[in-house]
Amino acid sequence: MPEHRANPTLIDSLARRLGIGDGYLDYLGHWVSYSHESKAQILRAMGCSVTEESALEEECRRLDALQWRTLAPRIATAHGHLARVELNIPAPFTGSLHWMITDENGGRHDGLVPLSACPEISRVDCDGSSISRRSFELPLELPPGYHELQITVAGQTADSSLIIAPPLCYEPPAIVAGKRLWGVALQLYAIRSSGNWGIGDFADLAHLVRWLAPRGAGFIGLNPLHALAPADPSQSSPYSPSSRHFLNVLYIAVPEVPEYAECNAAIASVREPQFQANLRQLRSAPLVQYEGVAAAKIEILNLLFLDFGKRHIALGTKRASLFHDFVTHGGVLLQSHARFDTLDQHFRSTLHTPSGWLNWPEEFRDPDGAAVRAFAATHDQEVSFYVYLQWLAHEQLQTAEELASALGMPIGLYGDYAVGPHPSGSETWLDRPGYCIGAEIGAPPDSLSMKGQAWGIPPPDPTTMESRGLSSFLHRIRANVRFYGALRLDHVMSLYRLWWMVAGHSPTEGTYVHYPLPALLAVVALESVRNACLVVGEDLGVVPEAIRRAIPEYGLYEYKVLLFEKGSDGRFRRPQELARRALGTITTHDTPTLRGFWENQDIDLRQRLGLYSNPDSYRASEQERGRDKAGLLATLKEQQLQPIHPASAQEPYAPDLTHAMHLYLARSNSALVALQLDDLLGMTDPVNVPGTDREYPNWRRKLPVELEELTTRADLTAAFADMARARGQVTR
Repeated sequence: MPEHRANPTLIDSLARRLGIGDGYLDYLGHWVSYSHESKAQILRAMGCSVTEESALEEECRRLDALQWRTLAPRIATAHGHLARVELNIPAPFTGSLHWMITDENGGRHDGLVPLSACPEISRVDCDGSSISRRSFELPLELPPGYHELQITVAGQTADSSLIIAPPLCYEPPAIVAGKRLWGVALQLYAIRSSGNWGIGDFADLAHLVRWLAPRGAGFIGLNPLHALAPADPSQSSPYSPSSRHFLNVLYIAVPEVPEYAECNAAIASVREPQFQANLRQLRSAPLVQYEGVAAAKIEILNLLFLDFGKRHIALGTKRASLFHDFVTHGGVLLQSHARFDTLDQHFRSTLHTPSGWLNWPEEFRDPDGAAVRAFAATHDQEVSFYVYLQWLAHEQLQTAEELASALGMPIGLYGDYAVGPHPSGSETWLDRPGYCIGAEIGAPPDSLSMKGQAWGIPPPDPTTMESRGLSSFLHRIRANVRFYGALRLDHVMSLYRLWWMVAGHSPTEGTYVHYPLPALLAVVALESVRNACLVVGEDLGVVPEAIRRAIPEYGLYEYKVLLFEKGSDGRFRRPQELARRALGTITTHDTPTLRGFWENQDIDLRQRLGLYSNPDSYRASEQERGRDKAGLLATLKEQQLQPIHPASAQEPYAPDLTHAMHLYLARSNSALVALQLDDLLGMTDPVNVPGTDREYPNWRRKLPVELEELTTRADLTAAFADMARARGQVTR
């Protein structure tokens, strides 16, 4: 018998106080109520006791006191220059309040305001005391920024972080001037080339920039480049990173490292016949061989690091100075991440444990503990090696972004920010209080995954997040926007709510938990403007009304996938019906390719993998697909873009279909349009199948041809020229 059943009312009461509602509207618009069992499971994952009635009552009282007896909130936000703050004023409600602001430049402003000038919002009785919640409007305009607010009333003082958001997120001058841009989206690891080592790398990225910029592309869309686990390269999902603060070092193009040209030992090792045979095998493999790639790169990068120490660090060269600047700027976080990678490699090789701190000996699970400090002191060279790798990755990515800017791309690199980290990675090790490790996030059942999705990612703790003034979130966003001209926020709904479930349980047993949306959006908008980075919010799936309102209010771009853009009558939206402040695309990494869609390959694959909840769902998908294909052809015909082949929903896929649909997108009002490289090449197999882990080789499938061949293909050159013309551009 579930332990909590004796107190369902108290369970409900505590759940509401901690951001869990009573239910949600599913993807069909039907109300789904949470079970008491699901609520109790999530409360336990949050660290609450749900077995003792007295404990439940005490926790409710504690949260009520925190809500009503705290004079001012830990975080106050304003969208625009004028800020309003809700204050809890205890009786008697007379006198004045003193406010003082320390702005982010060190300037101070203060004043007195009579309480009578602060309108009352509500009043409650809290443990026998009357509390008045009042609205206080700061009597001055503040510029966007991170400021500190201090409020004093009747001898009681409270400090708040005051975040003033700009009116809207950043838009590039080209878009402000009315230009409609297009770009190519791809998975960097999937790139083949004659020079890479079996995985697409930053040199390939620079090659892509040199290819696409002169053809009118405004941006290159990338998968998340977050740090993964060098000790276990098989953990390859870019959406389950070790840390979102740092980069995946497997993208380093080893021959492009400056030390490579002067390191005889590295050059000799690479030239050995066995090493060259290994590289040929890694390049020719149809799937990325992550373990082999990592072994080859780490072997040579170790030699480069030793040479770097002798030629640069020991002699204090200019390059050594650049490295020291990187180390200084990275601070404790960089050193700690390098310690993590060193420890992870150590335990993998000595104790043969799985990767991640949850598998380490207990004394090493505290990043500030004595055991970790002692280990770092005796392994300083190994730690410095991983710092060096981060430096190389940052250098090469920055070089690619600078090249894009120099070649006139209005946006340049369009990055991707994953919704969460791996539960046993560097990010959670360094911020254990910030995550609820016993839970994971995902999605309830929807049209993409009828059984729901469990992503294996721990949810951030909203209470800890607010108590720290969003500092961890701020640092992560800032670490990403600095590299890109645009950044996609995966599952942007996470700024408002996340679907929690107990780790290992069915996604159907979860609940939504809510987050401080205005404060998180204020940080996003502020960092967007300060770093000149456009923000795209991936708003697919079950999108609550709060997010639909917030995206235009804060100036984020919507994410419009043409295959999902249908009205209630099933009709595909016309180009002029797509939002201007949006990025349009035909497919994504989570959907079938266009060819796979047309050939029903995704439906058959999901059936083979057992991802349909019942046979009726499978048949319904087939029937809906037939209607969608007919509807697409009808829509293309209406726009005078009907391809010669396929002429009907029953005909097989032909490249003309992709070209027609790209031109359809190009005619849209959307300021941004992304062409998936997989679709341009007529690929069938998907990048990723949501709801699977080992059942399908997610994040490993490569492109069928090398980059050098792509850049000479006449069909791609013609397709890009057509896109440029359709978007009103004149190519160089």
